[in-house]
Amino acid sequence: MEFLAIVLGLFFLIKGGEFLFNGSLSASIKLQIPRFIVGLTIVSFATSAPELVVSVQSAFKGFPDLALGNIVGSNVANLALVLGIVAIITPIKIEKVFYKYDWPIMIVVTLLFYFLIKTNDNLSRIEGVVFIIFLMAYLIFLVFYQKSRITQDEFFDDDKTTSYVKIFYLIVVGGFLLWLGSEVLIKGAVSLATKLGVSERIVSVSIIAFGTSIPELSTSIIAIINKEHNISVGNLIGSNIFDMIGVIGITSILSPIYISDKGLINSDLVWMVSLAFLILPLVFFPNKMRFGRSEGVILITFYVFFISRLF
Repeated sequence: MEFLAIVLGLFFLIKGGEFLFNGSLSASIKLQIPRFIVGLTIVSFATSAPELVVSVQSAFKGFPDLALGNIVGSNVANLALVLGIVAIITPIKIEKVFYKYDWPIMIVVTLLFYFLIKTNDNLSRIEGVVFIIFLMAYLIFLVFYQKSRITQDEFFDDDKTTSYVKIFYLIVVGGFLLWLGSEVLIKGAVSLATKLGVSERIVSVSIIAFGTSIPELSTSIIAIINKEHNISVGNLIGSNIFDMIGVIGITSILSPIYISDKGLINSDLVWMVSLAFLILPLVFFPNKMRFGRSEGVILITFYVFFISRLF
């Protein structure tokens, strides 16, 4: 029953995210909001909605390890599993802007994330505010210096015939499914952890994190099938940055996160930081400025070791 609850919870989260994304996107097109603004806000928020709802709900219900483990595991899944699968399916060309902006910003945010948690084994409301300030600075940087790189525009449909009634329906149903999915998922995860005699941290870093990374994986694969060439390392890095400073920032402001399982800090976070640093040399070796099958295999192997050490 626990596995069924987790599967149902993830299904509701994914469908809720899709409904929320479609409704919000239709509303933005209807209101003629600039596309690059939509890419920076609605697209980023919608794809991270499952992580946000699960983390906030977990913190409120007294399971902080679920809240943080979900983000750490999702970040590793995005850069190791999702990027690895995409690279194996089709090579990804790396632009110079990656090592000029994307990677350095990710490293700064990752180290900030790590040291703030490592210092006191918790994230307070003040630290949450610091994360949100960094998020605002990141968005301003994108708006004024990088808006030409917002590639989600190619996925947008200019269909302005969607009625406001349907838009309202999509947003309300999407929000409800996200709430329902998080409720079912958290209860199933906690029950499973108790029955197996493992911590909530292990379940969140592995099963829940994999599930909440499915939207990024499915979006990437669909884009490849449609022969879209705008899937880049930068897209996944941007998602990770939003998760670390946006999702956790909002979560810790609403409910401070106190870490009880030190394995999350002393092991999982170290793996996440190591992966962030590993990405740069993989850009240059063995294939310069390209992620190919060999790099994809290395990343998948990293993810397998990351998960296998938990059990």
